[in-house]
Amino acid sequence: MRAVIMHRFGGPEVLSLEDVPDPEPRRAEVLLNVTRSGINYADIHVRENTYLSPVELPYIPGNEVVGTTPEGKRVVALTQGGGYAEKVAVRRTLHWEIPDSVSDQQAVPLALQGNTAWHLLFTVARVAEGEKVVISAAGGGVGSLAVQLATQVGAKVIALASTEEKRQLALNLGASAVVDSTAEEDLTDRIREAAGGPVHAALEMTGGSTLHQIVAALAPRGRLAVYGFASGELTNVPVHTVLQNSITVAGFWLPHLYAAERGTLLARSTKGLFAAVSTGSLKVIDGGTYPLGDAEEAHRTLGSRSATGKVSLDTGK
Repeated sequence: MRAVIMHRFGGPEVLSLEDVPDPEPRRAEVLLNVTRSGINYADIHVRENTYLSPVELPYIPGNEVVGTTPEGKRVVALTQGGGYAEKVAVRRTLHWEIPDSVSDQQAVPLALQGNTAWHLLFTVARVAEGEKVVISAAGGGVGSLAVQLATQVGAKVIALASTEEKRQLALNLGASAVVDSTAEEDLTDRIREAAGGPVHAALEMTGGSTLHQIVAALAPRGRLAVYGFASGELTNVPVHTVLQNSITVAGFWLPHLYAAERGTLLARSTKGLFAAVSTGSLKVIDGGTYPLGDAEEAHRTLGSRSATGKVSLDTGK
């Protein structure tokens, strides 16, 4: 089969399309013929060797796919690597049949990015009707889905985005207000002004000074859900502010829900995501589909922060 493989860590140029042996599924796995491979910012961290969990080289990136089972069922699946390929072995508890009303392109971000947005909002930050929530990187894959999901439960969304195009997208998806995230020096004040006061919750994946400014915008007993550091800058949470305002800070990494005993959480959220896409209440924003051999170019696009929505690879091209 063809696969995109890394033999060393580094820039997008380390991604090489090669012929490799087909994976051999274990007893609890099923072999999928992949049609779409999702690209996520976590893949950039893997490529740069800054991911939360180290990987061994050679390595095939990719953690979410759409494909077909040996029985011909069309499914979306979570993987732990191996997704940038024509075939991948996935755990039987981590793939779900796609309804006929949902296309491959709509399904590809739902396994990882959709479930991440869902559980950030409702499992970790516990966002409820009437609350104000800040969503950073609102034009990205997770952010664009989170804006919609939060709006649908009646929350007031303050969306942070780096370009006018992304800010307009967030407004179109239901955000109540948008803030330019590139001017960091007074970000706290601009968030509070847009929200009409302190906010109840925030989803944060940028890191650096942005995280500090968002923490300062939280109301007493506010909740911060951290799920990344796209800026590449790890930073300490300001403990004085956390204590002073009784703020809850929680990290979130979706693979902690992959264990079989937690599988019902993912099954329920995936079912809810499918239903929302089927009715049209949740829109998947297409950030561009690239041939499998153009993974390098796709990574450059995602890394430049110029893409809106979901970037993916088409294994048939």
